[in-house]
Order: sequence, then structure tokens, then C-alpha cells
Amino acid sequence: MDALSEDLELLPSTRRALNHRIAVAQSEGRAPSVVAAVVRGGEVVWEGSRTSVEGHGPDGDVQYRIGSITKTFTAVLVMRLRDEGLLALSDPLGKHLPGTGADEVTIGQLLAHSAGLAAETPGEWWERTPGAQRPELADVLGEEPFKHAPGTRHHYSNTGYTLLGSLVEALRGKPWEDVLRAEVLEPLGLHRTSARPQAPHAGGWAVHPWADLMMPEPAEDLGLMAPAGQLWSTTRDLARFAVLLARGDERVLSARSAQEMRTSATPPEPGLADLGYGLGLQLADQRGRRLVGHGGSLPGFVAGLWLSEADDVAAVVLANCTSGLPPSTVAADLLGIVADAEPRFPTPWRPFAETDRVPLELAGVWYWGTAPHALRLKADGSLELGPVGVTGRAARFRAEPDGTWTGLTGYYAGETLRAVRREDGSLSHLDLASFVFTREPYDPQAPVPGGVDPQGWRGIG
Repeated sequence: MDALSEDLELLPSTRRALNHRIAVAQSEGRAPSVVAAVVRGGEVVWEGSRTSVEGHGPDGDVQYRIGSITKTFTAVLVMRLRDEGLLALSDPLGKHLPGTGADEVTIGQLLAHSAGLAAETPGEWWERTPGAQRPELADVLGEEPFKHAPGTRHHYSNTGYTLLGSLVEALRGKPWEDVLRAEVLEPLGLHRTSARPQAPHAGGWAVHPWADLMMPEPAEDLGLMAPAGQLWSTTRDLARFAVLLARGDERVLSARSAQEMRTSATPPEPGLADLGYGLGLQLADQRGRRLVGHGGSLPGFVAGLWLSEADDVAAVVLANCTSGLPPSTVAADLLGIVADAEPRFPTPWRPFAETDRVPLELAGVWYWGTAPHALRLKADGSLELGPVGVTGRAARFRAEPDGTWTGLTGYYAGETLRAVRREDGSLSHLDLASFVFTREPYDPQAPVPGGVDPQGWRGIG
């Protein structure tokens, strides 16, 4: 173990701050009970709970309904279908699930809530009515399913995730619940996550807004709407799920696809999606810290899950009240307490291995026109390109089997970088999305677009 390796055990002062935060949340939010967990380094490092109702003493094994966090599970199933080549995110829904009345929207738009579909179903409040009252997709979408032109803005849509659940069923030939259990829950060991409550589980309560009184809420089976909000889970199971979202797990979803889910796929929507929205994941900023996760609510329950990739910390909060306690805010606060009090140790620098093939001739300064850029080779096989002493575009690149590199960040995300060689095999220049980078400013030996003045560089006569 390195001398500076991070100890996962939290300091007593940090644990007290976490306990105090959920105590305040439960008291001020007037929640019958609240349970929370914090994950660091892929492990649960803290669990806490508060309750004031006999028979509702929670811990990390007690189920609560998680509402719209269910959508992120559904999104993982869709990404698995994409990774297997059974669909593309750019495919219109009608290619795989025709006749819904939303054939033209793309699967990616549905994942990112940019398909323009209505937020809710027509008719009664679907979260408090049995799913049997919506036996067909037509009953979910209604006669006027669109509120906006597809692809023009972020508009959160529960009905869109009903379509995605039906898409999963169409391509797998099995019920959504069975597919979820076989492909996500069982491989990750999420044995306390289920479509229906399994003891021990909390009861859902409505708390009177102006009196300290409670009333039980119904726990309806959502039917076709299940992929949008059906699941029950625990803080321990959701902690494991947060690790999947942060790191990937080859049994379920690759790290690359998990990263794609965490990347904004829609323009920002002020007040709703200030940083945009990923593929089944909400994005948020907490005092300059980028958070990824999802919130959830159904009558009687609220839930929040956030992770910070930079800090390698995640937090989960579950409570059994219809309103009052803001779970996403509390989860963000718990995450921030740990990240601020006990900052993450940076990954130790390591050199290339002796057996690595290192394209050293690529390293160093390159010029785009007259702007110098430095290209650095990383031991993980990636490249980093950034301006030297001037403003410019920085990006990180992933190596590909054919000897090219694909942009991962910034302006060049998704673009291809190629090292172009002369007939004798020597390195001529770099081609990046049609931009020519040369070893000297406007190198006359390289094919600079527009050519280079034959008189070269000169002063004023």
C-alpha cells in the first residue's frame, strides 16, 4: 500500500457532521423516518438513520420506494441493448416499437427527456391510481402526447420512460421486471431491490402541512408506468448501484457507457436541468461541484442519489413522507460534508511500463497556425492536448486499435486525431478534425491549407 493511500474510514468529526445533517433533515422535514448512506472508494463508509415513529426504525436493509430513480435502472437496460448492437440511440422508436404514436422520436431523446412528450399521463394522477386503469400505451400517451417539437428542449417526461420500458420488453421478449432482475439486480447482488415491497419495508405516509398528524398513502402497482417509478430499494443496494454509475461493471455496463450516461445530452433548462440532462441521469452543480444522480418521489416516499466523480463519493437518502424532506438536497449535503472535510487523495503518478510501446515522437509542442499546443502522453495510453501560454482548446483522447485517437472531452469530443506520415515513414503533421498541427508555425514541409508564403517569416522592411 502506498504511504499516502486513502483510508476509507471516516474521521469522528465527519461522522458527527453526517449524523447531525440527517437529524436536522428529519426534524425540519417532519419525516417519520429517514435513512442515508455515503459511499467512498466504492465502499459504504457511513450509514445513518433517524425516526420518531414506532415500528419504522430503519437501517440500510429496509426498503423504501425510490420513485424516479427507477428511470436510471431502465436507462441502464436500454444502454445494454445499445452496447449489444440491438439498437442505436439515434434510431427512431418506431423502428423497434411501432404504432405508439411517437414513432419519430429517437431512443436517445427519450433517455434524455428531449422527445417533447408530455410530462404526465392524461386522466387521473397516475401515481395514486392502479396501473390496471392504463392497460395500453395509448392510455399512457393520450390523444395529444407531444408538448414540444422533438429534440428542441429538455422536458421531463414520465411517459417517455414508459415507452422505454416497453421497448426493453419488445427487444428482450420478457417483462421489464424480469429483464431488470436478470441483467442488473442479480449480477450486482441487489437482492433488496424489487418491483413490489418485501419485508422489512417502510410504510408511506402523508404528513399534514399545518399539524403534526399523519395519514397512510396507498402503494399502487403502476402497471405500464413501472419503468418510470415502480421500484423499492435500500440504501445499501442503491450504494452499489451508485458505484456502477460511477465506474461501470463489465457484468452489467461498461465504464465507457456509464460515462456516456453521465454526460449531458440536452441543452440546459433553467430551474429543471441547469447543466442539461444525461441519459437517465440528472446533472447538478453544488457550489462548483459537479454532481450526477437522480431524485425520486411517489406518494409516501422521497429519495435522492448523487455521486461526484471527481471526489469519488456518493450519497443516498430515503424517507417515507410525501413531501417536506428534500432528499436530493440532503444527499448533496452529505456528499459535500465528506468531500470537503476529507478531500480525495489524487491517484499516484506512475510511469509507463517497460514493455509499453510509447509513441514518444508525438509528445511535445505542436502548432495550430501560430498557436502552440502541448501534447502529453499518459501512462494509461491516452493523450492530452492543451494550449501553451495562450487560450485554446484542450482535450483528452483515447487510443483506438487502428492507431488513431478519439476525443473524449471539450470541443474535440468524438473527433479523430491522426498522425500523418510522409512516404519515408517520418512524421509530417497531426490531423485533428481537418485542423493541421505542425512542428513549426506554418511548417512549409506540411500540407498547410492555403499554402505557406514562399518568402517565409519576415519583418517589416
